[in-house]
Amino acid sequence: MDFSLQNHASFIGRPASDLPTPSFILSKPVLERNIQRLHEDVKNLNISFRPHVKTLKSIEVTRTMLGNGLHRRIVASTLCEIRGALPLVKEGILDECLYGLPIYPSALPHLVQISQSLKILLMVDNEQQIQALEDFAASSPSIPHWEVFVKVDVGSHRAGMENSSPALPKLVQRIEASPAASVYGFYCHAGHSYGCRTREAAEGVLKAEVEGVIKASENLSRREGRKVVVSVGSTPTAHVVDSLRDGIPTDMEVELHAGNFPTNDIQQVCTGLVTNKQQAIRILAEVCSVYPERNEALVNAGTVALSKETSTSSGFGATPEFPGWAVVRMAQEHGILGVDNSAAGTKVEETFRVGQKVMLYCQHACITAAAHHVYYVVDENDTVRETWVPWKGW
Repeated sequence: MDFSLQNHASFIGRPASDLPTPSFILSKPVLERNIQRLHEDVKNLNISFRPHVKTLKSIEVTRTMLGNGLHRRIVASTLCEIRGALPLVKEGILDECLYGLPIYPSALPHLVQISQSLKILLMVDNEQQIQALEDFAASSPSIPHWEVFVKVDVGSHRAGMENSSPALPKLVQRIEASPAASVYGFYCHAGHSYGCRTREAAEGVLKAEVEGVIKASENLSRREGRKVVVSVGSTPTAHVVDSLRDGIPTDMEVELHAGNFPTNDIQQVCTGLVTNKQQAIRILAEVCSVYPERNEALVNAGTVALSKETSTSSGFGATPEFPGWAVVRMAQEHGILGVDNSAAGTKVEETFRVGQKVMLYCQHACITAAAHHVYYVVDENDTVRETWVPWKGW
């Protein structure tokens, strides 16, 4: 068993530098400020909010993202995440969850069971999924009628149907005619917004998101009594959601979704929409060796602890205390610290020593967090105040 999982509570009240390495360090003040900022934007726009629980998969973070019941919907990518959030239903602060993958048959029995406690919405982007729902419903009269989001592809080409596809109106018509499902709304995720490098670029992607789901909704026969929901968002476009002030349709319910925003990471900093100080996550590593002949050092945080995600910022992890130094190469448990041109002339033997603890920013918080069994939650002074154990598995 992981050492942290067995002993994490013993580090409460101690400085982060005392933690075992590698460790996942989460700044609670930064996390709370990031969440509050988005909550204020949503409030000012008077739109709905559905946080994604994919980044920090824990009850504590999910509760905070929901504002202790101010917002009452989530989106999750795994069954484990949904089950992990069920205590919030008992607390009376969570009403609804969207299962964020296009639905597949083997998930349905699990979702039926979960739906006894929590309203479950499904995601669809193919008529075969509606057939699967109908076949499943035929197997038992107790199977629920499913409300579904139609997934729209607005440029990321990961999942969803493009508005230009002749299959989109056919899908909507199939859902409307189905005894097993009905349309709840239209959903898109602009994953390609991670490539934005300016606020203006992110605003352009957000505008395309809104236009995309509105256009897709035109395939739906309007119904009396409830507005169709159009759900947009990604963390980069969520950072500029205030730009929607003059473009929110009044005949629809606009919903924002985002997941990475509580933590941010190097990839988010590269968009130009957040600063290094808005990164809530660091990985504590330890120097294992120093190599003056090649001006590099070895740390015990490699691919498994950091992930091999990249961005326009060089390396796989940056050292905030030593500008210009980054993890430039990795193996499974080995990370190689090297220097870039901005710190040319800096000597490794004058910067690092064996046994030295080093903080590292990560490239992609979601992937990095998945590798760690415990989140060590620190205050402004980097003292451990809490330890949170995340949900693991699918």
